Amino acid sequence: MNWVGELNKAFESRIRLGIMSVLRVNDWMEFTELKEILQVTDGNLASHLSALEKLDFIQVRKQFIGKKPNTSYAVTTSGQQAFDQHLDALEQLIKTRE
Repeated sequence: MNWVGELNKAFESRIRLGIMSVLRVNDWMEFTELKEILQVTDGNLASHLSALEKLDFIQVRKQFIGKKPNTSYAVTTSGQQAFDQHLDALEQLIKTRE
């Protein structure tokens, strides 16, 4: 089987792969936490989050804490499925090379 064909193009970027990896093991993460973990700029992170949101792979929660805006992200069910399939394809690809 051609496992390369099973890889999801949405996760080719190391930043998107990082976002999904972090969100997959955390219920919700704030923008600032993601930025710190992934060590990217605001604009770079925002563009990748926006792309994942358009694909319905992540959901956004905007709220105010006191008078300060707070934006958090979580993986959607379809995002979990797509990311898990991507990881499975990677694992199978690695196994075929052993």
